[in-house]
Amino acid sequence: MPSRLPLFPLDVVLFPGELLPLHIFEPRYRRMLADCLEGDQQFGLTAASAPGPGSIGCVARIRAAEPLADGRSNIVVAGGRRFGVRALLAEDTPYLVAAIEEFGDEPGTAPLPGELADLHRLGVELRETLAILADRPGEGPDWAGDPELLSFQVAALAESDLEIRKRLLAGRSTRERTRTLIALLPALVTGVRGRAEVHIRARFNGKGHSGSDVVPG
Repeated sequence: MPSRLPLFPLDVVLFPGELLPLHIFEPRYRRMLADCLEGDQQFGLTAASAPGPGSIGCVARIRAAEPLADGRSNIVVAGGRRFGVRALLAEDTPYLVAAIEEFGDEPGTAPLPGELADLHRLGVELRETLAILADRPGEGPDWAGDPELLSFQVAALAESDLEIRKRLLAGRSTRERTRTLIALLPALVTGVRGRAEVHIRARFNGKGHSGSDVVPG
């Protein structure tokens, strides 16, 4: 049985388990936020270009909401289950409401042990290097033991373009998502590592440092 879900079309991809800050300013989405906060505190993030039947999105669960004096709000959402839009519902709201069906990866699509190990290693390298850029070395949540959730944890870190992120979200094979990430990540890790090295040099005016910030690699 399809579920009812308010839709927030936006050219941003939210992955399961990912935390995402959002700024709510349009009147129709202020109303949506108010309705969600009074209800089950969730809505659906889906592509702005195609929010109709057949589009794919991710349930956004509201973790924190900061109302501002002028009616706008800053919120933080966490990615829940993925969904497909079955139909748009004719409801008396200024925002879209859809009948949706949630889904996960297909059974029997787990990556091989070596692929899972490669994904974990590359994810660790990327997260540690990004943390150095943000001056927060050592921070980060525990890695998921479930291969599907792990693949989305790593995908959320990857600075890839919107179309790639959409494909990673829509795919229903953990193995294929893992292989796509393993192909993408080495170049991303190399690029971020270079930026981190420049960042460290800039902090110490090119004079070296104590060695507490070591770029992994």
